[in-house]
Amino acid sequence: MVVKFAEHFLYIAAAMNRPGEDGMWDEEDGFYYDLLRLPDGSATRLKVRSMVGLLPLCATTVWEKWQRESIPQAMAQMGLRLRRMPELLKSIHPMGPGHLGVADRGILALVNPERLRRILTKMLDENEFLSPYGLRSLSKFHEQHPYVFRVGGQEYRVDYLPAESNTGMFGGNSNWRGPVWMPVNLLIIRALQNFYLYYGDGFKIKCPTGSGTMMNLFEVSKEIADRLSRIFLRDGRGRRPVYGGIEKFQSDPHWHDHLLFYEYFHGDNGAGLGASHQTGWTGLVAKTIQLYGLLDPKRALGEGKQAAFIRGSGKE
Repeated sequence: MVVKFAEHFLYIAAAMNRPGEDGMWDEEDGFYYDLLRLPDGSATRLKVRSMVGLLPLCATTVWEKWQRESIPQAMAQMGLRLRRMPELLKSIHPMGPGHLGVADRGILALVNPERLRRILTKMLDENEFLSPYGLRSLSKFHEQHPYVFRVGGQEYRVDYLPAESNTGMFGGNSNWRGPVWMPVNLLIIRALQNFYLYYGDGFKIKCPTGSGTMMNLFEVSKEIADRLSRIFLRDGRGRRPVYGGIEKFQSDPHWHDHLLFYEYFHGDNGAGLGASHQTGWTGLVAKTIQLYGLLDPKRALGEGKQAAFIRGSGKE
């Protein structure tokens, strides 16, 4: 089963990282885009800076030394399969005996170090994905630069919409065009934690982009988690962003301390949108508060995955 899932990862990586116009990676922009396959067999990239370009970060995990040693046959088969796909090694993260990180950790990641840095540069730009309240699902770049695609005499357009849709398209529910969604933010936080276990302090990046503040990837992940928490905390005026302009929820003593867990959140001001009882995924914000209350960078590097398993469960 280990080999089967690892092979599936390699096949998906080969498809996504295919060189030239048939791959999702755009070398000029340094980002992944959706690929539209046309009837004549040709393909074109839909250059919308969306969560599509960030999710490849999530296909990342680290293998502790003790984990590799417990599955020697699976590791040998993985090595054999990779040697048969040499072109893939140019795009995915280097792996194997010569590419071990902190504490002899190995890594399996869809993006290589150069692509990781280029994606993060866009992701951590406050004029693109990094909102005061987490990561937007669509880059704010498209507020001033909408993406327009023309085909068959028709024009199709994608704008940055931080809240609800402004059209009836998809039933008026095109809410992946700007709002902050908790589950995908958590997936990216997990990916950054994995990269940190491998790189430690050897990989730092400006956060926010252009700020001059250098952070390791643990610090970047905590910065995103803190912004998600800010949705629910009182600001300097004593108001909670989650409740936006709903005065009853902001000031009524029967309501202002009873938090609602909305489906998604305004990409610019953090106001709750959609269903107000999505505790299943929006409640994950409590897990980030717990995790970063129990875990610091030194402990994370020293204990590795064991730290996340133990402290993330609240057990000591």
